[in-house]
Amino acid sequence: MFYGIYLSAEGAHAQSKRFEVVAHNLANVDTPGFRHQLAVFEARPSEEVLRGNDFSRGGSTHNLSGGIRVVETPASPAPGKLRYTGVPTDLAIAGEGFFAVEREGEILLTRAGTFALSPTGALVAQVGGRWCPVLSQAGQPIVIDPTLGPWQITDDGTVRQGALAQPLALLRPLRWEDVTPVGENLYRVGGPLEPVPEGERKVRAGYLEESSVVPTREMLSLIETSRAIEANLNMLHLQESTLGALVSRLLRAG
Repeated sequence: MFYGIYLSAEGAHAQSKRFEVVAHNLANVDTPGFRHQLAVFEARPSEEVLRGNDFSRGGSTHNLSGGIRVVETPASPAPGKLRYTGVPTDLAIAGEGFFAVEREGEILLTRAGTFALSPTGALVAQVGGRWCPVLSQAGQPIVIDPTLGPWQITDDGTVRQGALAQPLALLRPLRWEDVTPVGENLYRVGGPLEPVPEGERKVRAGYLEESSVVPTREMLSLIETSRAIEANLNMLHLQESTLGALVSRLLRAG
Protein backbone atom coordinates (compact mmCIF):
# COMPACT_ATOMS: atom_id res chain seq x y z
CA MET A 1 0.00 0.00 0.00
CA PHE A 2 2.85 2.38 0.84
CA TYR A 3 4.38 1.54 -2.53
CA GLY A 4 1.20 2.63 -4.34
CA ILE A 5 1.22 5.97 -2.51
CA TYR A 6 4.84 6.45 -3.50
CA LEU A 7 4.14 5.72 -7.18
CA SER A 8 1.18 8.10 -7.28
CA ALA A 9 3.23 10.86 -5.66
CA GLU A 10 6.07 10.33 -8.14
CA GLY A 11 3.60 10.44 -11.03
CA ALA A 12 2.07 13.71 -9.82
CA HIS A 13 5.53 15.23 -9.36
CA ALA A 14 6.68 14.22 -12.86
CA GLN A 15 3.51 15.58 -14.45
CA SER A 16 3.87 18.85 -12.55
CA LYS A 17 7.35 19.24 -14.09
CA ARG A 18 5.83 18.65 -17.52
CA PHE A 19 3.15 21.24 -16.71
CA GLU A 20 5.90 23.81 -16.03
CA VAL A 21 7.57 23.06 -19.38
CA VAL A 22 4.28 23.40 -21.31
CA ALA A 23 3.42 26.64 -19.49
CA HIS A 24 6.88 27.98 -20.34
CA ASN A 25 6.27 27.16 -24.01
CA LEU A 26 2.94 28.98 -24.00
CA ALA A 27 4.53 32.01 -22.35
CA ASN A 28 6.99 32.22 -25.27
CA VAL A 29 4.54 31.73 -28.11
CA ASP A 30 5.46 35.21 -29.46
CA THR A 31 9.19 35.14 -28.59
CA PRO A 32 11.33 35.35 -31.77
CA GLY A 33 13.65 32.38 -32.29
CA PHE A 34 12.24 30.40 -29.36
CA ARG A 35 12.38 26.60 -29.73
CA HIS A 36 9.64 24.80 -27.84
CA GLN A 37 10.89 22.49 -25.09
CA LEU A 38 9.94 18.91 -24.33
CA ALA A 39 9.64 17.00 -21.06
CA VAL A 40 11.43 13.66 -21.49
CA PHE A 41 10.29 10.89 -19.14
CA GLU A 42 12.02 7.68 -18.19
CA ALA A 43 11.12 4.75 -15.95
CA ARG A 44 12.46 5.30 -12.46
CA PRO A 45 14.21 2.38 -10.72
CA SER A 46 12.82 1.23 -7.40
CA GLU A 47 14.07 2.91 -4.23
CA GLU A 48 16.03 -0.16 -3.16
CA VAL A 49 17.85 -0.25 -6.50
CA LEU A 50 18.66 3.47 -6.23
CA ARG A 51 20.04 2.93 -2.72
CA GLY A 52 22.19 0.05 -3.90
CA ASN A 53 20.37 -2.58 -1.81
CA ASP A 54 19.32 -4.52 -4.92
CA PHE A 55 20.20 -4.51 -8.60
CA SER A 56 18.18 -4.03 -11.75
CA ARG A 57 16.45 -7.17 -13.05
CA GLY A 58 17.28 -9.00 -9.87
CA GLY A 59 13.88 -10.68 -9.82
CA SER A 60 13.12 -9.76 -6.21
CA THR A 61 10.14 -7.82 -4.84
CA HIS A 62 12.41 -4.78 -4.69
CA ASN A 63 12.76 -4.80 -8.46
CA LEU A 64 9.34 -3.35 -9.20
CA SER A 65 9.02 -0.14 -11.20
CA GLY A 66 9.69 3.08 -9.32
CA GLY A 67 7.28 5.05 -11.50
CA ILE A 68 8.46 7.77 -13.89
CA ARG A 69 10.56 10.90 -13.68
CA VAL A 70 11.55 13.81 -15.92
CA VAL A 71 15.19 13.41 -16.90
CA GLU A 72 15.64 16.43 -19.18
CA THR A 73 13.78 19.25 -20.91
CA PRO A 74 15.58 19.67 -24.26
CA ALA A 75 14.70 22.20 -26.92
CA SER A 76 13.21 20.91 -30.16
CA PRO A 77 15.42 21.20 -33.28
CA ALA A 78 12.40 22.22 -35.42
CA PRO A 79 12.69 25.88 -36.54
CA GLY A 80 9.93 28.45 -36.64
CA LYS A 81 8.62 30.33 -39.68
CA LEU A 82 10.24 33.52 -40.95
CA ARG A 83 8.35 36.79 -40.58
CA TYR A 84 9.17 40.00 -42.44
CA THR A 85 9.76 43.06 -40.23
CA GLY A 86 11.65 45.45 -42.52
CA VAL A 87 14.08 46.36 -39.72
CA PRO A 88 17.65 46.20 -41.12
CA THR A 89 19.12 44.79 -37.91
CA ASP A 90 16.51 42.03 -37.58
CA LEU A 91 18.15 38.83 -38.82
CA ALA A 92 16.88 35.30 -39.35
CA ILE A 93 18.73 32.13 -40.27
CA ALA A 94 16.98 30.29 -43.11
CA GLY A 95 18.61 26.97 -42.39
CA GLU A 96 20.94 25.41 -39.84
CA GLY A 97 23.09 27.18 -37.32
CA PHE A 98 22.95 29.78 -34.57
CA PHE A 99 24.15 33.32 -34.09
CA ALA A 100 26.90 33.72 -31.49
CA VAL A 101 26.78 36.35 -28.73
CA GLU A 102 29.14 37.02 -25.85
CA ARG A 103 27.76 37.29 -22.32
CA GLU A 104 30.14 37.86 -19.42
CA GLY A 105 33.02 36.33 -21.33
CA GLU A 106 31.06 33.24 -22.41
CA ILE A 107 30.03 32.53 -26.00
CA LEU A 108 26.38 31.50 -26.20
CA LEU A 109 24.13 30.71 -29.15
CA THR A 110 20.76 32.10 -30.17
CA ARG A 111 18.27 31.99 -33.04
CA ALA A 112 16.68 35.27 -31.97
CA GLY A 113 17.99 37.87 -34.38
CA THR A 114 16.40 40.90 -32.70
CA PHE A 115 19.63 42.87 -32.88
CA ALA A 116 20.34 46.60 -32.70
CA LEU A 117 23.21 49.03 -33.13
CA SER A 118 24.79 50.50 -30.01
CA PRO A 119 25.88 54.19 -29.89
CA THR A 120 29.40 53.01 -30.78
CA GLY A 121 28.18 51.10 -33.85
CA ALA A 122 28.42 47.60 -32.36
CA LEU A 123 25.81 45.04 -33.40
CA VAL A 124 24.31 43.86 -30.12
CA ALA A 125 21.59 41.60 -28.73
CA GLN A 126 19.52 42.49 -25.68
CA VAL A 127 19.91 39.73 -23.11
CA GLY A 128 18.28 40.11 -19.69
CA GLY A 129 18.29 43.90 -19.73
CA ARG A 130 21.87 44.21 -20.99
CA TRP A 131 23.38 44.51 -24.45
CA CYS A 132 25.69 41.70 -25.54
CA PRO A 133 27.90 41.92 -28.65
CA VAL A 134 27.11 39.77 -31.68
CA LEU A 135 30.25 37.97 -32.83
CA SER A 136 31.85 37.58 -36.22
CA GLN A 137 33.22 34.34 -37.65
CA ALA A 138 36.59 35.42 -36.26
CA GLY A 139 35.12 35.65 -32.75
CA GLN A 140 35.22 39.44 -32.61
CA PRO A 141 32.30 41.86 -32.04
CA ILE A 142 30.64 43.12 -35.21
CA VAL A 143 31.18 46.89 -35.41
CA ILE A 144 29.74 49.19 -38.07
CA ASP A 145 31.64 52.47 -38.55
CA PRO A 146 29.22 55.27 -39.50
CA THR A 147 32.05 57.19 -41.16
CA LEU A 148 32.47 54.49 -43.81
CA GLY A 149 29.07 55.10 -45.36
CA PRO A 150 26.14 52.76 -46.04
CA TRP A 151 26.18 49.13 -44.96
CA GLN A 152 24.19 46.00 -45.66
CA ILE A 153 23.93 42.37 -44.56
CA THR A 154 24.10 39.96 -47.48
CA ASP A 155 22.25 36.66 -47.88
CA ASP A 156 25.31 34.72 -46.74
CA GLY A 157 25.39 36.61 -43.44
CA THR A 158 28.21 39.03 -44.20
CA VAL A 159 28.11 42.62 -42.95
CA ARG A 160 29.51 44.70 -45.82
CA GLN A 161 30.44 48.34 -45.58
CA GLY A 162 32.62 49.67 -48.38
CA ALA A 163 35.65 47.43 -48.64
CA LEU A 164 35.08 45.98 -45.15
CA ALA A 165 33.44 42.54 -44.89
CA GLN A 166 32.60 40.94 -41.53
CA PRO A 167 30.97 37.48 -41.78
CA LEU A 168 28.59 36.80 -38.91
CA ALA A 169 29.43 33.76 -36.80
CA LEU A 170 27.04 30.98 -37.80
CA LEU A 171 27.74 27.93 -35.68
CA ARG A 172 26.06 24.55 -35.33
CA PRO A 173 26.56 21.71 -32.83
CA LEU A 174 27.71 18.32 -34.04
CA ARG A 175 25.01 16.73 -31.87
CA TRP A 176 21.68 18.36 -31.02
CA GLU A 177 21.71 16.46 -27.71
CA ASP A 178 24.55 18.76 -26.57
CA VAL A 179 22.33 21.88 -26.82
CA THR A 180 21.01 23.11 -23.47
CA PRO A 181 18.70 26.13 -22.96
CA VAL A 182 20.12 28.56 -20.39
CA GLY A 183 17.31 31.13 -20.39
CA GLU A 184 16.88 34.47 -22.17
CA ASN A 185 16.50 32.55 -25.46
CA LEU A 186 20.16 31.50 -25.27
CA TYR A 187 21.74 28.08 -25.58
CA ARG A 188 24.93 26.53 -24.28
CA VAL A 189 26.53 23.66 -26.18
CA GLY A 190 28.35 21.02 -24.16
CA GLY A 191 30.06 19.45 -27.18
CA PRO A 192 32.04 20.60 -30.20
CA LEU A 193 30.81 23.29 -32.58
CA GLU A 194 31.49 23.77 -36.26
CA PRO A 195 30.92 26.77 -38.54
CA VAL A 196 28.13 26.45 -41.07
CA PRO A 197 29.81 25.77 -44.46
CA GLU A 198 30.02 28.74 -46.80
CA GLY A 199 27.56 27.29 -49.32
CA GLU A 200 24.96 26.65 -46.58
CA ARG A 201 25.02 30.08 -44.93
CA LYS A 202 21.56 31.62 -45.39
CA VAL A 203 20.66 34.80 -43.51
CA ARG A 204 17.65 37.02 -44.18
CA ALA A 205 17.99 40.68 -43.19
CA GLY A 206 14.73 42.35 -42.20
CA TYR A 207 13.21 39.05 -41.06
CA LEU A 208 12.79 37.28 -37.72
CA GLU A 209 12.29 33.62 -36.98
CA GLU A 210 9.03 33.13 -35.13
CA SER A 211 8.62 30.87 -32.11
CA SER A 212 8.24 27.18 -32.99
CA VAL A 213 5.52 26.81 -30.34
CA VAL A 214 2.17 25.64 -31.76
CA PRO A 215 -0.42 27.08 -29.32
CA THR A 216 -3.15 24.50 -30.00
CA ARG A 217 -0.76 21.61 -29.46
CA GLU A 218 0.55 23.10 -26.23
CA MET A 219 -2.99 23.75 -24.97
CA LEU A 220 -3.89 20.10 -25.57
CA SER A 221 -0.71 19.08 -23.72
CA LEU A 222 -1.67 21.40 -20.87
CA ILE A 223 -5.12 19.78 -20.56
CA GLU A 224 -3.64 16.28 -20.78
CA THR A 225 -1.04 17.08 -18.12
CA SER A 226 -3.62 18.63 -15.78
CA ARG A 227 -5.77 15.52 -16.00
CA ALA A 228 -2.77 13.27 -15.38
CA ILE A 229 -1.89 15.27 -12.24
CA GLU A 230 -5.50 15.07 -11.06
CA ALA A 231 -5.62 11.29 -11.67
CA ASN A 232 -2.44 10.73 -9.66
CA LEU A 233 -3.69 12.88 -6.80
CA ASN A 234 -7.00 11.04 -6.76
CA MET A 235 -5.15 7.72 -6.57
CA LEU A 236 -3.01 9.13 -3.78
CA HIS A 237 -6.06 10.17 -1.76
CA LEU A 238 -7.79 6.84 -2.41
CA GLN A 239 -4.81 4.82 -1.19
CA GLU A 240 -4.36 7.12 1.79
CA SER A 241 -7.98 6.67 2.87
CA THR A 242 -7.79 2.90 2.31
CA LEU A 243 -4.65 2.72 4.40
CA GLY A 244 -6.28 4.79 7.14
CA ALA A 245 -9.32 2.48 7.19
CA LEU A 246 -7.03 -0.56 7.43
CA VAL A 247 -5.09 0.91 10.35
CA SER A 248 -8.37 1.73 12.15
CA ARG A 249 -9.57 -1.86 11.78
CA LEU A 250 -6.29 -3.22 13.10
CA LEU A 251 -6.47 -0.92 16.09
CA ARG A 252 -10.04 -1.97 16.86
CA ALA A 253 -9.10 -5.63 16.49
CA GLY A 254 -6.20 -5.14 18.86
